[in-house]
Amino acid sequence: MEKRQRSDSKAHCLVFPYPNLQGHINPMLQFSKLLHHKGVKVTFVSTIFAYNKLMQKTSGCSYIPLETISDGHDQGGKAHAESVEAYLERFWQVGSQTLAQLIEKLLSSEYPVDCIVYDSMMPWSLDVAKKYGIVGASFFTQSCAVDSILYHVHKGLFKLPVVDDQSEISLPGLPPLKLFDMPSFVYDFGSYPAIFKMVVGQFSNVEKADWVLCNTFYELEKQVVDWMATFLPLKTIGPTIPSHYLDKRLEDDKQYGVSLFNTNNDACMKWLNEQPKGSVAYVAFGSAAQLGVEQMEELAWGLRRSKSKFLWVVREAEAAKLPKGFVEETSEKGLVVSWCPQLEVLANEAVGCFISHCGWNSTLEAFSLGVPVVALPQWTDQSTNAKFIMDVWKIGVKALADEKGVVRQEEVEHCISEIMEGERGKEMQRKALEWKELARKAVDEGGSSSNNIDEFISKLVLSREKRCACEK
Repeated sequence: MEKRQRSDSKAHCLVFPYPNLQGHINPMLQFSKLLHHKGVKVTFVSTIFAYNKLMQKTSGCSYIPLETISDGHDQGGKAHAESVEAYLERFWQVGSQTLAQLIEKLLSSEYPVDCIVYDSMMPWSLDVAKKYGIVGASFFTQSCAVDSILYHVHKGLFKLPVVDDQSEISLPGLPPLKLFDMPSFVYDFGSYPAIFKMVVGQFSNVEKADWVLCNTFYELEKQVVDWMATFLPLKTIGPTIPSHYLDKRLEDDKQYGVSLFNTNNDACMKWLNEQPKGSVAYVAFGSAAQLGVEQMEELAWGLRRSKSKFLWVVREAEAAKLPKGFVEETSEKGLVVSWCPQLEVLANEAVGCFISHCGWNSTLEAFSLGVPVVALPQWTDQSTNAKFIMDVWKIGVKALADEKGVVRQEEVEHCISEIMEGERGKEMQRKALEWKELARKAVDEGGSSSNNIDEFISKLVLSREKRCACEK
């Protein structure tokens, strides 16, 4: 097919998140909104199955067109694959071909693709970009601290398994760490081998990327950002949360746009609005974390013992783990819901602390809205985030587990009390508000993340102009 006349007005980015995880889709969708707001043409890319299951529910960003490609499992997604390994292998093989077909289709449009912003979990996307001579930008959805640890593992600079689990681990740009401050794939070496291969594989060709974009902000992770920027074209562009909660530069941008779960926002917020300022412990463990039955019970009794009221998000798939009669017995001091608008909840003045698994998106939301954290990490990067929350950023406490790995009810009660009632809690609340202001400044006009995004766009436009000149 003959190429159509290329438009000289806009650079065109394909934005391609890992399609099966809401925690990867939302930050990249938010980044897409920022690019669009700044005059870049954006096309969001999903797989056929993920689109049918999830992306059709997208709201609030109808101005961003969406294209689909095949991952080789159009009818059933990864759930119908023989294993995680089989799914990822098939996705790489088929996704590379169908992404290339999408690029070729767009080559004949008014806006050929100038750049692929791809989830770092899919490094093969960069190989496709290079095949067509277009810019490749790897988008990392973890903290730079976690990125650095995984980079060292990939390069063999940090040997696994670690034999001495008590010794301090020193890595450039990071504070001294213990083994259990590391991501779970490091301290529990051999667990989830397919996912370990994927998270370490993020770095397989990262040196070839034209840009490395990280969903954090410079002021939060200065030392490790500076170190990684000595050998990678790394720029911080976060926190990528809706503008309404930070700089307010994007009109009506109050939600990410994608949710796996339906919410009864009115009932949830009505209850919260009736509670006194700083009186509620908000409890949520994201869209994927699964607590054991014993941990659910201990958490439930800890919330009941606490002097504070609570709002607890228990997904429908987890509800059977609640102690029998708990919801009814605690109805006067707490509310259990299957899902809720987390940003709106965290922004509510009734919330005094956030009991969290410390996924990176939830952690950034706590910073951005100035809410102290009780950390109950479960797996992946959450243990590292929890370490930094308590000892580096000082906006929370990590609940201590017993020898069985269970945080007992007494510890839950103690941690809530320490933040909500104690002198140390007042200092955490003060630090949380300081970080909130720094997060806002980072994304506002002239801030570190805003400037990095502007630089990304200006170089993208320059690259496009050079390509246009060569084609004429």
